[in-house]
Formats: sequence, structure tokens, C-alpha cells
Amino acid sequence: MDKEWEKTRVFADGASSGNPGPGGWGVVIFGINGTVVEKGGFHPLTTNNRMELQATIEALRAIPRDQEVEICTDSAYVINGITGWCFGWRRNGWKTKEGTEVLNREFWEQLFALVQGRKIKWTKVRGHAGIPGNERADAIAVSFSKGPRTTLYSGSRFGYDIIPELPANPDEGSSAPRSSKSQQPKQPAFSYLSMVGSSVMRHKTWTQCERRVKGQSGAKFKKALSAENESEILRGWGISASAAVSDDPS
Repeated sequence: MDKEWEKTRVFADGASSGNPGPGGWGVVIFGINGTVVEKGGFHPLTTNNRMELQATIEALRAIPRDQEVEICTDSAYVINGITGWCFGWRRNGWKTKEGTEVLNREFWEQLFALVQGRKIKWTKVRGHAGIPGNERADAIAVSFSKGPRTTLYSGSRFGYDIIPELPANPDEGSSAPRSSKSQQPKQPAFSYLSMVGSSVMRHKTWTQCERRVKGQSGAKFKKALSAENESEILRGWGISASAAVSDDPS
């Protein structure tokens, strides 16, 4: 990537230990001036969706309004809301089609105000897929949610060891270079994990896992290579490794 960018790129993520439960948000801002700024915050009782929204709000607050921005998030809830749903909600006085108040209205109103008059590109990335900026934003969010809190970086991009680049198709995640990948046999899955809301399930096949998370806003999923790796994934999601994980009955 060129030394001077045409726009600021942001990775934003949220997490909650329980839904609701203690939550955190994390942001990594790669600026056009060659700087990197990490930000994070905590809320004692919140939800994952609220923290996803808070992360995006805090990122935009930290960036001058005249700068072009690319927001990279794994939250379909945030992207679908701010690029589509919000316009209808606002026309209806922040009411749904059913006449009920929009969930998380105060966050949506803040975000809607922040995006007005700005040039913003919204990029959906796949969570927990090896995209460095997204993984770091997630790590910050989880650390503020659960503790201990990570040290936040602020300084030159050239003193920062996380790259801002995205894979060709961000929603597919990243992979090793073909030359390296072809030399290594594909490691079989120990299990596939999914989290919808605060409910975690273990699946024997990717088809079962995909069936559960498809179309579910804020859902998380990942392939585990061993029992130890499975525990690591659960901890990364803010779930105790000893917590009950139901097995997919299908």
C-alpha cells in the first residue's frame, strides 16, 4: 500500500461476555497521515450489537469529517442498519413497521448523525477469518469486555506490526499464499462452533454450522482444530471454556 493513502481505513468490533453482560468495543484507525490509533472502551452491562455500534460511533468521532473513510466491520447489523434500515426508521419517528421503538435507538441516532455529509465506504469483513485489522479490533474489544485490558497503540504505521490490507474478497477472509498452502495438507476439523446471541453450539460439519448462522445478525462461527483450539475460540468470544456448549442434534 502506498505511503500516503487516499482514505482512512478503520477496523471496528464489539464484544460482550454474555448477551447482555459486560461489554467492550475496539477500533483500529489507519490514518492518511501514516499514523495508527487504537481505541477501546468498556460498558458494565450491554449487548454485542450495542458494542458493535459503539465501536463505529467512536471511530467516526475520532476522524475529521472532511476525510474519506472506509469502515471495515464484521457486523451485518451495523452495515444493513446504517445503509438501509435507518432511513425508514427515521421517517417513521424511529419506529419499526410494527410501530414499536427501534432497538438501540440512541445508538442509531448517534451514528446516523455522524455519517451525514461524509464520504464513507462500508466494507463487510468476515469475523475470525485471519484479517489482521479485524482480529486486532476484536482482541481489543474482548480485552475491555473481560480483562485484562490490552495496551492501546498510538503512533507511526511503520512501528506497528499489523497490516491494514484486506483480502480480495473481505467477506471470505484471508488465506495463506497459494505456494505455501499447496505444500501443507488441509487440517481436518475437530468441530465447528457457532454463536447466535449468547447461545453456543458445536457442529460436526460445516453444513450444519452454516445452516445455523446464515442470516443471523451478529452470529459468529469458526472451525476448531482441536479441543484446546476450541477452548481458545470460546474464550475469544467471551465464553468460559467450561460453559455448557450444546451439540447440534441434526
